[in-house]
Amino acid sequence: MSRLFGTDGVRGEANLELTPELAYRMGRAATLYFGESCGDEQPVILIGRDTRISGQMFESALMAGICSAGGKAISAGIIPTPAIAFLTKKHKAQAGIVISASHNPFHDNGIKFFGGNGYKLPDAVEDELENIVRTIQHDDNLYRASGAQMGTVEYHHDMLEEYIEFVLSTTKERFEGMKIVLDCANGAAYEAMPTILKSLGADVTVINDKPNGININDNCGSTHLEVLQKKVVELGADFGIAHDGDADRCLCVDEKGNVIDGDHMLVMCAKEMIANGTLKNNTVVTTVMANIGFHKAVKELNGRAEITKVGDRYVLENMLANGYNLGGEQSGHIIFSDFSTTGDGPVTALQTLSSIKRSGKKASELNELMISYPQLLVNVVVKSKDGWEQNPNIAAAIKAGEEELGADGRILVRPSGTEPLIRVMAEGPDQAQLEVICQKIANVVVNEQGGK
Repeated sequence: MSRLFGTDGVRGEANLELTPELAYRMGRAATLYFGESCGDEQPVILIGRDTRISGQMFESALMAGICSAGGKAISAGIIPTPAIAFLTKKHKAQAGIVISASHNPFHDNGIKFFGGNGYKLPDAVEDELENIVRTIQHDDNLYRASGAQMGTVEYHHDMLEEYIEFVLSTTKERFEGMKIVLDCANGAAYEAMPTILKSLGADVTVINDKPNGININDNCGSTHLEVLQKKVVELGADFGIAHDGDADRCLCVDEKGNVIDGDHMLVMCAKEMIANGTLKNNTVVTTVMANIGFHKAVKELNGRAEITKVGDRYVLENMLANGYNLGGEQSGHIIFSDFSTTGDGPVTALQTLSSIKRSGKKASELNELMISYPQLLVNVVVKSKDGWEQNPNIAAAIKAGEEELGADGRILVRPSGTEPLIRVMAEGPDQAQLEVICQKIANVVVNEQGGK
């Protein structure tokens, strides 16, 4: 039986793979699990969602499950994912639930949890929740509230204001005279982020802030930067910001229309933090997917990089274990742990903007602190992923590629966590060379693991 929880909650096509029946069981399970620590008090669970058409359906189902187990469900309405992390901790709720599939198309949706401390749940807790969900599905003889113990529902869209105030508190800068283009991805940031930027004095042009339930991430936002790039140049803007559907990340654009990805934002912010002595141990936490240019740039700043597996949860685990306060991914999931317990797109945008403002330089100048090396990724469809790491022929092909690239390049081969794929990634200064090297390794992988 496959695990219910993936790398970031439970996801699937709405009403087909992810059903309201499952959402009901998850709401019920969460209340039973987190309610154990409440004694006689009613467990409180905070819920937020993005703008997908299926969001209200899943919210209602989750609320029904929470109420059936005697909990209080508080709906914050459409709100960024990091707001739920912040508000769950602030209001001392037992848990927070976000209904979102992040950057996925509108027909997908997902359900993910935060604990009362504002952090995503560890695997062990997700496993316990999953066991309760399966028990409810097959033989539900667990507690059901009745009479005066029946659960309740409250609606607090005003909680968005609390989150906006929190984000504003993370910077002392004002942005008068700065022209900014903001792409809200027709998602969860469409109310909060324009308000935040305008409150700080910026001249803001907002695009993709008219969600209709089916246009979230539709050729817009952080996965489709082309419109934002064009708009920044067309308007002569100083900066562009793009969020994904649930606003837990952002990517940016400089005044020349060049992309500022997560690697570049980390370098920008690390430079200032190292200079100010505020970057703990002069260390930035990143994943194996960080560009080789990132590592070179951080080294030139007299910093160091700590490397984790792919996934912002692994970045955060490393940060918490070692006391680091800056980490993230190329995709724009950035964690400033001095402020947030999770990736926070609005906070990331403000910290990046603030570092640019304080530097007195243009965004393009700071963007050039790091040179992104060409990166090529080849997905090899295989019959089996088993044993590839111990295969001597694959190892030899990788070693040959590494020797050819030398110190100015690298190769990363890893299996997909969800698909029958082995991913071959190479970086280096010469795109044509990367294509030859990747194809050689891919051919060996097919021969050894069985292609399809």
